[in-house]
Amino acid sequence: MTKDQRKKMFVLMINMFIAIASFGIIIPILPAYLKSIGQGGTAAGLMIAIFAGAQLIMSPIAGRWADKYGRRVMIIAGLSGLALSMFVFYFSDSVVVLYVSRVIGGVGAALLIPAIFAYIADITTMDQRAKGNSLISAAMSLGIVIGPGIGGFLADFGLKMPLLISAIVGSAAVVFSVFVLKESKPEDSGVSESKSETMVKEIVQSFKKPYFIPLVITLVMSFGLVAYESVLGLFVDNEFGASPQDIAWMITATGIVGVVVQLFVVDKLVKRFGEVNVLTIFLGVASIGFFLSMIASSYIMFFGITLLIFLSSSILRPVLTTLISKNAGEEQGFAMGMNNAYMSIGNILGPLLAGVLYDVNIIYPFILGFIVLLVTTIGSTMWKGTKKVI
Repeated sequence: MTKDQRKKMFVLMINMFIAIASFGIIIPILPAYLKSIGQGGTAAGLMIAIFAGAQLIMSPIAGRWADKYGRRVMIIAGLSGLALSMFVFYFSDSVVVLYVSRVIGGVGAALLIPAIFAYIADITTMDQRAKGNSLISAAMSLGIVIGPGIGGFLADFGLKMPLLISAIVGSAAVVFSVFVLKESKPEDSGVSESKSETMVKEIVQSFKKPYFIPLVITLVMSFGLVAYESVLGLFVDNEFGASPQDIAWMITATGIVGVVVQLFVVDKLVKRFGEVNVLTIFLGVASIGFFLSMIASSYIMFFGITLLIFLSSSILRPVLTTLISKNAGEEQGFAMGMNNAYMSIGNILGPLLAGVLYDVNIIYPFILGFIVLLVTTIGSTMWKGTKKVI
């Protein structure tokens, strides 16, 4: 990459890291905070569902706006929404206002994430696309790892201190982007200022897009991974007597694996085997991981299997984003918006179904994940993908 590309990539990585870390930073304080306002598990679940729901509804619209109005303004608006949501969270002790803050945050994420991935498509060549998406995914993984740690440290200075710091840092990112980030969308991109189709028609038309299969796989992968995450702590506690520290170490380790793989491995794999082959291989690896989860006999064994599943996920995310981007042509913003929307569907359905199945039998979520991923692996093998995207 050129010096200019690296500079732009660095700015985007900082923005993505701040966005993801700002959500993770509240995780350590959430149980105590909800307890302090007389709320519990229902409120915690609704926070996740509301955030993902707002993302789902807004992502296709935000993606189209990124094509119409440009990437820069959407990134700045998204960061502003995330910062505002943290300020609203900080200054409120009402659960209703808390839910409103999650709606604002979900909309902010919907504006930000598709625009960042569309920006990557603008500044990279086809050969550089996987590398660019991997770097952004690494920034996301780093935010997942570091955010909760920062939140736990800041909580020593006051239960709501992480919220205030997150809001301030988010505001600083907005100012930083206003002065440093330049627009990337070509003026002659060919995207019409006024589309005659309604947004509903455009969403329906995603079924006929060349990137529809990667969108479906994105949904399935998100469904399986978030379902796995949602019962992970409960399962290892019930089966192996794992402590909160054991669970924290597991989550931290998976995040570190994700960062390392996305920084140093994904691009090499794609260059050697191609996106479609890498996709099929690691869907298969994830399927094997879910199967092994059902027969794990110790915490250490389950820990290793979890690392395998998250390693696969860390490779699949940027590869899927790259496949969608390469097949999107001049609809980069809309395609990335649809990518975010399909991911949000998985993020909503995964925890809901996994929780219900876990209450029936603790092994059922893993059986479901194995079956769904196995079927998806077979489908990916049959799908020819794009032999050569130009």
